[in-house]
Amino acid sequence: MTTNDVPSTRTAPAATGRPGSLFAEVGRVLEGHWVWYRLNWRATVISSVLMPALYLIAMGIGMGSLVEPGEFTQGHDYLVYLAPAVLVVSMVQTAAGESTYPVLSGFKWQRNYLAVAATPISPRRLALGELTWIGLRLLFSGLAYLLIAALLGALLNPMVLLSLLAAVLTGMAFAAPVVAYSAATKGEGTGFNALFRFVVMPMVLFAGTFYPVSQLPELVQPVAWITPLWHGTELARGLAFGTLEALPALLHLSYLLALAGIGTVLACRHFHKRLVV
Repeated sequence: MTTNDVPSTRTAPAATGRPGSLFAEVGRVLEGHWVWYRLNWRATVISSVLMPALYLIAMGIGMGSLVEPGEFTQGHDYLVYLAPAVLVVSMVQTAAGESTYPVLSGFKWQRNYLAVAATPISPRRLALGELTWIGLRLLFSGLAYLLIAALLGALLNPMVLLSLLAAVLTGMAFAAPVVAYSAATKGEGTGFNALFRFVVMPMVLFAGTFYPVSQLPELVQPVAWITPLWHGTELARGLAFGTLEALPALLHLSYLLALAGIGTVLACRHFHKRLVV
């Protein structure tokens, strides 16, 4: 079956007796993901929970034992300084994984999106359901990471829960445009390799995760400033340490919300274009 086989007209939800509201249709998409996740959640634990925790242990405790608290760590132990940043990094990496191959597979390999397109659920609401599921995945993974970080003594106060919200927003600011890109991809997804190697990995290394961006050469700093990871890291650290000021917070939030909003609009457009003749 190809996308050309999908009918261009849709039966109105009222005609089938199925709910047609936004929340009901998005909820059905989430229900489908939840049924799958209940059976396969173990396959995601290593990449979304265990790996970030091991990363925090290796860098925060291992390498961190060589780093003295100082100005660039804002006076905190390196483990404490690193914990909010690794939270944001894990959200972005998980978002990248969830918004690339699984989305393309829904169109090209498993073609489960074509099956959904044959129901009263519209492509745009399908896209919103996919993005909502990614957000929930990020939230659950982030909570598990924070529990481990708390056991390691890397958290200072309950305000870190606000850091989690900032981290989830950062992940969605990255995921939404990538979902749109994945929905527009007609090939085998070879461009995803470049995304991971030349976008995700450089962001992790140069967007303020391990040290302040001010330590980079001046010519490189603006590149870090345009990444969602830098904005998310600044928000998460500021909230966790209680040092976040109103104006920088507004700028960071505005940038991340703009990326997430633009990406969501594009994702809905590409889902509709690909699933409706």
